[in-house]
Amino acid sequence: MILKSKDLLGLKDLSEEEIEYILDTAKTMKYVITSNNKKTPHLQGKSIITLFYENSTRTRLSFELASKYMSASAANISASVSSVAKGESLIDTGRTIDMMGTDVIIIRHPQSGAPQLLAKHVKASVINAGDGMNEHPTQALLDMFTMREKIGTLKGLKVAIIGDIYHSRVARSNIWGLTKMGAEVSLAGPATLMPPGIELTGAKIYSTVQEALIDADVVMALRLQLERQKKALFPSVREYSKFFGLDEKRLKLAKKDALIMHPGPINRGVELTSTVADDKRSVINEQVTNGVAVRMALLYLLTRRENNEAVN
Repeated sequence: MILKSKDLLGLKDLSEEEIEYILDTAKTMKYVITSNNKKTPHLQGKSIITLFYENSTRTRLSFELASKYMSASAANISASVSSVAKGESLIDTGRTIDMMGTDVIIIRHPQSGAPQLLAKHVKASVINAGDGMNEHPTQALLDMFTMREKIGTLKGLKVAIIGDIYHSRVARSNIWGLTKMGAEVSLAGPATLMPPGIELTGAKIYSTVQEALIDADVVMALRLQLERQKKALFPSVREYSKFFGLDEKRLKLAKKDALIMHPGPINRGVELTSTVADDKRSVINEQVTNGVAVRMALLYLLTRRENNEAVN
């Protein structure tokens, strides 16, 4: 099996079989990360570029390590110190990178749809590392990988996603991916942070955190994205934490062994308390490790697809 598209732009476009294939491949890649010799020749001779128009720690470093663990030539470009700062367009920047023999371009951009635009104008595979408020497919894949690794399956799981749903590309990708894999997604957050029509995705909307948490197998808190809010959408951070923050009392409504997740970075005392973040059921740190495995799998599968097409 190979991935149908040369690009990974969102989970909305992937089939259940493709998601399963990526997760299965990531399982193999995790053995590399946890071994003493973190080096494979899978991407030897391949060139990987990260093109980030927004700040990032986890995603960017994760992709860079994934590339290097598999022996690829990796480089990164920050928009603030590139020709973008001189007014160069996304398409021109992409074409320049493409003409240098690049195999994969990993892009993060504040505008929704930027990866799709770039993919149409370059031969290289394009991976969406987060575009505006649209999708963050690799984060959702690592989240699903973590759930499946810990619980054994995604089918039939109840996953409660709590917080700033409106601005969260992580939430959107998780909704698309989890519902395709047979999980039930419950959403809760302030009414002002709930996107209109989100129920059309198949997710269930609840007016209180307590309702969404009942019997949940997985509880995912989302970062409060104040930087994307042009005006106040709730009275105060303190009040947000009071009504929508996760604490020990609220977590008692979920299943006793429910996983605690967060895409990071965490605002302790806002989205969740430190006690919850450091709870033995928390897999937040493991999500980071699994992120490298998932991104290794994607880089391998996309370049393998390219090799298979060349043979065919």
